[in-house]
Amino acid sequence: MIEEPKCWARRCRHFIGIKSDNESDENPEENERNFCKAFPDGIPDEIAYGDNLHTIPYPGQGNEIVYEQEEK
Repeated sequence: MIEEPKCWARRCRHFIGIKSDNESDENPEENERNFCKAFPDGIPDEIAYGDNLHTIPYPGQGNEIVYEQEEK
């Protein structure tokens, strides 16, 4: 299982979850990635685990979705 991403810990409303790139692998955990509405192909590590809080669009992101705290 991969480490909990910071965007999940911060409760970003756009976070979708963790998925395996290839569900048919013998060990799908090796291919797990974090996904969200901003990054449907996988959240960059510097956002998921680094210090980038994603309050402005990431270079080359392809959309304008940024961190927003989920409503309670």
